[in-house]
Amino acid sequence: MTDSRPMLPALILALTTLASFAGLAGADEPFDLVLKGGRVIDPETGLDAIRNVGIRGDTIAAVSTEPLQGKRIIDAGGLVVSPGFIELHQHGFDEASYRTLAQDGVTTALELEVGVPDIQRFVDVNSGKALIHYGASASFLASRLRAWDAPIPPSLFGPEAAVVPKSGPVTNDAATPEQLERVLTGLREEVEAGALGIGIGLEYAPGTTRHELIEIFRRAQWLGAPVFVHARSSGIREPGSGIESVSELIGAAAISGASLHIVHVNSVCMKDSMECIEMIRGARQRGLDVTVEAYPYTVAMTSINSAYFNPGWREKRGLDYDDLEIPETGERLTKEEFEALYGAIESRLILIHANPDSVVDTVMAEPLVIVASDGVLQHPRGAGTRARFLSRHVRDQGSVSLLSAVAKMSLMPAQRLEQLTPVARRLGRIQPGARADITVFDPATVQDRATFRAPAEPSTGMRYVLVAGTLVVDGGRIVEGVAPGQALLRIVVPEVTDSPTTQCWPDMKEFSKPARKGIEPPAVELEDQRQ
Repeated sequence: MTDSRPMLPALILALTTLASFAGLAGADEPFDLVLKGGRVIDPETGLDAIRNVGIRGDTIAAVSTEPLQGKRIIDAGGLVVSPGFIELHQHGFDEASYRTLAQDGVTTALELEVGVPDIQRFVDVNSGKALIHYGASASFLASRLRAWDAPIPPSLFGPEAAVVPKSGPVTNDAATPEQLERVLTGLREEVEAGALGIGIGLEYAPGTTRHELIEIFRRAQWLGAPVFVHARSSGIREPGSGIESVSELIGAAAISGASLHIVHVNSVCMKDSMECIEMIRGARQRGLDVTVEAYPYTVAMTSINSAYFNPGWREKRGLDYDDLEIPETGERLTKEEFEALYGAIESRLILIHANPDSVVDTVMAEPLVIVASDGVLQHPRGAGTRARFLSRHVRDQGSVSLLSAVAKMSLMPAQRLEQLTPVARRLGRIQPGARADITVFDPATVQDRATFRAPAEPSTGMRYVLVAGTLVVDGGRIVEGVAPGQALLRIVVPEVTDSPTTQCWPDMKEFSKPARKGIEPPAVELEDQRQ
């Protein structure tokens, strides 16, 4: 059977051309909405100029120097008209999270780091309720829980959202061959159901063997899906340094051929972050598909009774108890307080003071690095990442150009998603045929306001935000009573045949099946790998 993937660029071009013709065909009719006279930035073509943008339905129908007529015309003079920002690493999926994300210019939020336990349930609970687009990867941690016949705990981040298991046998033991096969089967089923690749929270399951990890990468490659990985360990001390952990992931990608995305490199590699980025650059130069992200904050956050804090964490990371902070009060922990929280049954999020400004500033200016928040409402990065990046790194420091900044928050994340769904080729761009996910902001006033004591305080300066052509932020305020957000799901383009039957764009979501046709990957037949 012929592989249909080479037809994808032609198919997308045809769809984009049709959308453009649709805009031209109705040129005498007013557009639904016109953004007039804004500084339009399209990172794919490099356009950075004053233009008028006409929108029909959920699509950008015109980008023009000529005046456009619209049912509503928004004067965008003095404002930047940018593709909507795409968040690859979001944990909070509830109404409050969606609102703060929209006010930070985000039009698509995805849980790709650790994924969700059940993609269909995740879609169902968000359908018709989301202010912005949403999606998730398949959860390796949830698959491990099921392979151990352990219950899936409630999520800290919203209905049917990500789970991080309490430290125990599920996280700390190696999988038997039978358990590994259950993990692989569960991940495949979730990807085939529409999950956007595989999310591997490896540091939260340190018992995972190298063999188990490579088998997951192999399964991802067979499915044509990337892996999004929180590396095995973080810090600057060997063994278990960030450099060692990044080496492991690049090695697994080279062995398997899987596409790899490494999350929050600043948290993993800390003071060695630039060395880790150079390793990633070297892998890319040698043909590996490896991407990386970071967030513009010095303070991390995670669950205090997770395997992240297994014995030896202080020595490995060069941290101590007073580097940990209770977010609600600002209280720094003592040894006794830490031990009580670590041993508790219920999970609790804790702040970790891990990086100086100098490291974060250097990492965020690196051209390879995608901007992603690791967002939760208990940390200011959940509400302010994009505004902070624009205000600190673009306007105040001048370390990143506006065109590059927009690319880091829109086009580069969209390109990471393109092997998963053709919809991604309509994202991250201001072009005829692109989806009308648009952020209009004031570059002179955009500012994050979220703090560690008020982490959900919305950003300012994001004047207008459109999701699929619908205004969700109008004049800097949330539009009440709208929910245009749609699920972003893995889509496999059907094979093109000589049949006259043509699949329409909306129906393509039905083709959720393995992207790579061929022989079923064999069950794991190696001996028990437990150490």
